[in-house]
Amino acid sequence: MKIEWVYREIMYSVLEKGKYRFTQKGLARECNISIGTVNYALQRLEDINAIEKLSRGFRVINPKKILNYWATMGKLKGRIVYQTALPESIEEIESEVPPSSIFTAYSGFKFKFNEVPADYAEVVVYGDKASLENRFGEPTPKKPNLIALQLDAHLKKFKIAPIGQIYVDLWNLNNWYANTFIESLEEKINEILESHYNR
Repeated sequence: MKIEWVYREIMYSVLEKGKYRFTQKGLARECNISIGTVNYALQRLEDINAIEKLSRGFRVINPKKILNYWATMGKLKGRIVYQTALPESIEEIESEVPPSSIFTAYSGFKFKFNEVPADYAEVVVYGDKASLENRFGEPTPKKPNLIALQLDAHLKKFKIAPIGQIYVDLWNLNNWYANTFIESLEEKINEILESHYNR
């Protein structure tokens, strides 16, 4: 859904650039979508008091509300394009995924922050089905340890999924260690937001 591109771009700008003011035109350009789609996405954020409309554009007043609202939309099951069970270690799988793949969830957290709060048993990426099949063979649905989600045009501009996307994807995983990652990521997000408020 392209409205999620809007939320991804907003949260990337807030968390990784410290930017809180936006224009609809600017978001449409960054996401390569129509202003109508941007306005539709923003109406929902205004309804939950996550943004404040200005005479020119808007500003984010509660980024955590945006994250939580976005997370409820981010169901992963229907977005899986490839999954397989591999005998290699997690580290080996991470080193072997096609370079066009974008790490998210556990691996995304690791590469974004150079640490992990818990061991994990799956690599989750956004990637191209054909490239993954060429690298790893036919998909196997039983107990996969490599899961690929559909890679959209907006996400292609990132090498690692943005913090907001990592949060949303972790929120939609059901392993016990996903909760540990979420708790740690929430702490990091709080630290980032506090640093902005104290500037």
